[in-house]
Amino acid sequence: MRWSRAIQTVDVHCAGEIGRVITGGVLNVPGATMAEKLHHLNTVDESLRRWLCSEPRSGPAGSFCLLTPACDPRADVGFIVLQPDQAHAMSGSNAMCATTALLETGMIPMTEPVSVVTLDTAAGLVVATASCEGGKVTRVTLDMPPSFVAQQDAVIETAEWGPVRYDLCFGGVFYALVDVDQIGLTIAPENARALATAGVDLRNRIAAIDPARHPTTPALDGLSYVMFRAEEPDGALRTCTTLRPGRADRSPCGTGSNSNMAVRHARGVAKPGDVVVSRSIIGGEFVTEFVKETEVGPYKATCNRVSGQAWIYGISQIGLDPTDPFPQGFTLSDTWGG
Repeated sequence: MRWSRAIQTVDVHCAGEIGRVITGGVLNVPGATMAEKLHHLNTVDESLRRWLCSEPRSGPAGSFCLLTPACDPRADVGFIVLQPDQAHAMSGSNAMCATTALLETGMIPMTEPVSVVTLDTAAGLVVATASCEGGKVTRVTLDMPPSFVAQQDAVIETAEWGPVRYDLCFGGVFYALVDVDQIGLTIAPENARALATAGVDLRNRIAAIDPARHPTTPALDGLSYVMFRAEEPDGALRTCTTLRPGRADRSPCGTGSNSNMAVRHARGVAKPGDVVVSRSIIGGEFVTEFVKETEVGPYKATCNRVSGQAWIYGISQIGLDPTDPFPQGFTLSDTWGG
């Protein structure tokens, strides 16, 4: 066997959403800041992401968590999320996966009952506080990037559903948050395909008319996802983030939960100290705590903590044979949708 490239991963899931944490084989990515590294991965060299995130080495579900040397001396490690569509600045579920892998494998020494890992992301420092017992991470609480509402109650006209209202928000990446009843669906496992198709379609249409500009960091520009939402009878928020090319997030989505708190604050229904449960399409839960108010550029913003749990399920080595006809991988709509 001869490989021209090889990496190692610790394979983790957070509330069912897969985050494969790259622990060896990638030394670094060019860039003096994490924003510059993100820009490099998205505009200069996409080969690592395409190789890992597409068939035949991967499937549509899940992400790869790229760990790099931190650019900020206050951080322990740099963190970027690789997905089939692009590299992303931040993901709550993947940050929980990365923190769990770093501590449970000993890459960062675990201290019980609490260990702290600081992630350097293009959206800012994310402090992960891990509750630990018996060598296991039992909970990860993330101090998320400040979240803000860039547009409230924006409207896009559609032939299928008529006018669809959405809130354009930043919670680490940009979201369009959409009340799911506008498209005639409920957030339930049997509707996952229809939700994914509709969400990706709406995302592409909204992105074509709204550049989603970040006020301080151009590398964060651009709409990443549509998240559908609905209120539950017990006060929880049922969510479904839809990801290109066409699938539903299995987790309650940390950056989306972060964005939703900003919307609640903008509407005057949330204040510091409030707690909201986000519940996924398969029933997993994150808890979001509104910590304090802040500002990002011209926007009023919220500082929130999002918590959940992740579980290691495997360790993998992935290689590239120099004669492999698919070094950049491929995707087909029969499996991937969109």
